Order: sequence, then structure tokens, then C-alpha cells
Amino acid sequence: MSEKSLGVGKPDTQILGVLGGMGPLASAQFMLRLTLLTDAARDQDHIPAVLWSDPRVPDRTAARMASGEDPLPALLRGISGLEAAGAGAIAIPCNTAHGWFEGMQSATALPILHIVDAAEAELLRLGVTPGPIGLMGTAGTLAMRLYQERLEPRGWTCLVPTEEEMQRLVSPGIERVKANDVAAAYAPLAEAARALAARGARAVVLGCTEIPLGIAAGPALPFPVCDTIDGLARAAISWAKR
Repeated sequence: MSEKSLGVGKPDTQILGVLGGMGPLASAQFMLRLTLLTDAARDQDHIPAVLWSDPRVPDRTAARMASGEDPLPALLRGISGLEAAGAGAIAIPCNTAHGWFEGMQSATALPILHIVDAAEAELLRLGVTPGPIGLMGTAGTLAMRLYQERLEPRGWTCLVPTEEEMQRLVSPGIERVKANDVAAAYAPLAEAARALAARGARAVVLGCTEIPLGIAAGPALPFPVCDTIDGLARAAISWAKR
């Protein structure tokens, strides 16, 4: 049977393309949450999805902070693969990769769901209105001001960890998740989140898709946290319903 007869490569507005592998565990968690958050009673009620999980994409933070290899060619390769698989929209469960959002969106006619917009919708769903929020993420995400530039015009104020907190708590916590040592990530990441709350954040955005995995490995924090994996999954479900 030929690819043409199978419909391979034909755009299907019902198929979600997931550009993942950054990192692999976060992408797997996204697929899990996409499944669990979908209102479904049987297999056929779920969202058709294709996961392109390529951990070979060059490090996004290194590309921004230390003149590392440009990840855009690898990201575009993944988008081409998802187009060929018939995706009707693309979700990217990696915050830092959105630093190349414009380059990716200009290369495809498919809509790319923006994770910052999804995070804002998740904050509102949690009952958090515009005002001071904490923002945790990779050094690359914070340096690119991905959240600040998109959210501050809408009334949000982003409080970020200090350089010392990034080096001692946030970056090591993210590294532990990427090394599959999720339990060890909880203490440093939770400490950083508590520090932001103590400085006036009414909620903390977990703006790296490794961070929710670390935070979930220990006791719940006593303030709202915005899981960007869940936010993106809900955005994808909303797209599929439309």
C-alpha cells in the first residue's frame, strides 16, 4: 500500500504535531498530560497526535548564552517531519525553544501554539489575575525575556530568581530532571519558588518543562504554581475542540 493511499503527508486539522525531545522526559510528560486532561471515555475520544522527539536539537540556552550551535535548523527539520505526518497544528513542550518562535512560525503555514500564551491562560484558570508573578526557567529563557515581553504589556509583572538562586537552585534542579534524577530536583526548585513567593509573587510560573516534574516529586507548595506542561496540553485540547 502506498503512502498516498494511507494519506501520509496530507494535512489533517485533527492531528496535533508535538515538537519534542527538549528534553525527552518533559515531552513524554506532555503526552501523558494531554491524554489525562482530555475528556474521553474511549480511545476514539482522544486527540490524534504525532510526537517528534529529537534530543539531538542543540542546547537552546547554550545557543543564547554562550554562542552555542543554532538549534533552528534542527527545529525546522522537526517541523517538516510533522508537516509530512499530516499535523494540523504544532505544540512545543520546551519554553526556551520559543526563543526561535518567529523563525519556526515563518517557516510553516501550520499554527504553532505559543507556550507563554498557554501559561497565561493557565494562570487565569487558576484564578490568578494580572499582577506580580514569579517566573522560573532556564537562564536562556530568562535572558530572552520570553515571558516579560509577552506578558508585561498585558499587566503581568515577572519576578525572577537572582543570579545566585539560578546558579545554586534553578539550573541544578533542571539538570537533575534532565539526568532522570527527578526526586533530587524537588528541594532546590521548591526553595527557589518559595523565595519568589516571599518577594511578593502571587503565583509562580514553572517556565521550563523540566521544572514541573521536579516540583511534583515532593509536597505541594502553599501557593499557586503554573505548570506550563499542563497549560500547553490544555491549549492543545482547546485547539482540537475548535
